[in-house]
Amino acid sequence: MGESPITLGKLIKSARLEAGLTQDNLATRVGVTSRYIMAIENENKYPSIQVLSKIICTLKISADTIFYPEMQHKTREKEQLIHLIHMCDEREIKVAIVIIKALLDAK
Repeated sequence: MGESPITLGKLIKSARLEAGLTQDNLATRVGVTSRYIMAIENENKYPSIQVLSKIICTLKISADTIFYPEMQHKTREKEQLIHLIHMCDEREIKVAIVIIKALLDAK
């Protein structure tokens, strides 16, 4: 028997729980009702792009997690790293590249 398909609701619920948030907490931060979050997670309701964007930002997950679940990162730490990189300016990205290369060279 195969696994059930990953749905948007399952992905959001999993990320919310990993972030340590309740449906009420997430709803408040996103600006919707907790009932709306419950409908997304449990009833396959699809949020608007604006709401989905706020959810992604609030949960600090990569949009790839939502749009390309088959390519989902294996660990939450990698996903957080990608999110942080997106927040960097050009100088900070250059510094991060140097640090990551040094880490890899040290193996």
